[in-house]
Amino acid sequence: MPLSEHEQRLLEQMERALYAEDPKFATALRGSDLRRHFRRRILLGVVGLLAGIGLLLVGVVSKVVVVSVLGFLVMLGAALWAATSWRRMPAVGDLGVASAPGVDSGRRSGKAAKPKVMDRFEERWRRRREEDGR
Repeated sequence: MPLSEHEQRLLEQMERALYAEDPKFATALRGSDLRRHFRRRILLGVVGLLAGIGLLLVGVVSKVVVVSVLGFLVMLGAALWAATSWRRMPAVGDLGVASAPGVDSGRRSGKAAKPKVMDRFEERWRRRREEDGR
């Protein structure tokens, strides 16, 4: 349940007061940025992808099938890991931690919230039941 406008203003005022009174303590309370964690995972996935491509090429040039297969598996695993990290990375407004004062914490522009699959199924089920008069 989202906060009302009045509650949001009060929360922002308290946050600004905390930053003004003790900025070091306020920074410690904010916690770490989840996006940084996911960016690191994506970067490691890209490095793994490049290493897999390198192993694949070394295996092809040296005609060692085991090295080629290993390179392909490393490449595939790293690409999947980077892709899942990319999809799981939260938007700025979805972090659950307070942003710095003066920073807009809205959702990413251009991306609308998509309904979940189960929500769509439940909505279809409700409509069918209403149409049947039950």
